[in-house]
Amino acid sequence: MSSDALVCRAEKGGEPFGWVVVDSAVGGRSCGGLRMLPDVSEEELRLLARAMTLKFGLLGLPQGGAKAGVRFDPEAPEQERAARLEQFGRAIRPLLCSRLYLPFADMGTDNQAIRRMLRAVGAPVRRRELRGERSGFWTACGVFAAARRACRHLGWALEGRTAAVEGFGKVGGALARLLAAAGVRVTAVATSRGALFNPRGLDVDRLSRLAGRAGSALVEEYREADRLPRERLVEAPADILAPCARHHSIHAGNAGSVRARLIVPGANVPLTAEAEGELEARGVLCLPDFLANAGGVLGGTMEFAGLPGARIRRLLDGALERLAGWLLEESAARRCCLRPLAEAAALARHAEVRRRAESPGWSGRLFEAGLELYRRGLIPAVLVGRLAPLYFRRLARPPAAAG
Repeated sequence: MSSDALVCRAEKGGEPFGWVVVDSAVGGRSCGGLRMLPDVSEEELRLLARAMTLKFGLLGLPQGGAKAGVRFDPEAPEQERAARLEQFGRAIRPLLCSRLYLPFADMGTDNQAIRRMLRAVGAPVRRRELRGERSGFWTACGVFAAARRACRHLGWALEGRTAAVEGFGKVGGALARLLAAAGVRVTAVATSRGALFNPRGLDVDRLSRLAGRAGSALVEEYREADRLPRERLVEAPADILAPCARHHSIHAGNAGSVRARLIVPGANVPLTAEAEGELEARGVLCLPDFLANAGGVLGGTMEFAGLPGARIRRLLDGALERLAGWLLEESAARRCCLRPLAEAAALARHAEVRRRAESPGWSGRLFEAGLELYRRGLIPAVLVGRLAPLYFRRLARPPAAAG
């Protein structure tokens, strides 16, 4: 977590109800999700903003890392949620109007709500910005690809393995479906209302239908499983544990109860440093969150560039498999832990991206001018869609292969 992050607090009656944390900026801009939760905190957002810096850095994307959160009930009526977001938007208006902070959907928000907030406070919204709605699915695709590569590293076939998925929202639900389709037996899932466990496996399709109707209360309607407290999901016997909920759900107090051999996060910062160290000492393979869940950022950027879904999926699979493979092989060769190696590579690449943004040269200036025209809808999407795959393949190369 950066100690010199820029923090902007939104207050009402002297009490904070929201924050923006800018961990880094590239070309005067930072980007990251805006979440709405009743208990979001500045400390949480600092951690998540740093994770965004690492994620953008690892991928080589020219963005600074940021995160924002507003305290409110995400299940409140839409009009109330919109009013709260507008109140928050007015409090952070200078960051939004200068585009120092560019928000996108996160837990409890969607891109349509954020577009409305930006327009309500007079902040600029380009024609092609905030149009995608599949970030959670792209995140799940990246987690799945990273898990598949990690299984090969462990000498496992993915089919026939068991998995526990914490969270059954846009990321966790999609990941559970991908795992089940690949022959993985999903034995445990959790929502904010509790957890379900069945060693013979859960009916993921049925869980998805229940989630569409009942949301997090799906665990109260699914009868063919044991009900557990939400916190005990991490104790479920499974080969793979995929934390896809809040930060620090795995900590020193419960790390000793984790029974999985492989942890592949869909959430940002789901493990404390102490928990990760303890698990690694026990031989548990913990993929860094900013690598495993980078598919949301990468897929969302591809979606913005106009690539079709099938093409995005193929590019994502290849990119996350290569990144995970590079990290696993490099870590084994150097006999070092995964996270320090991944962090060093991400920060080095991010520093290089920042240097290029500060001294762009004619090609950099031309690229930025073209990108701005595309944001405004003045360049055809079909043209960008044809050129974009080359750009993304170059960006998502493993650090050791980067020029």
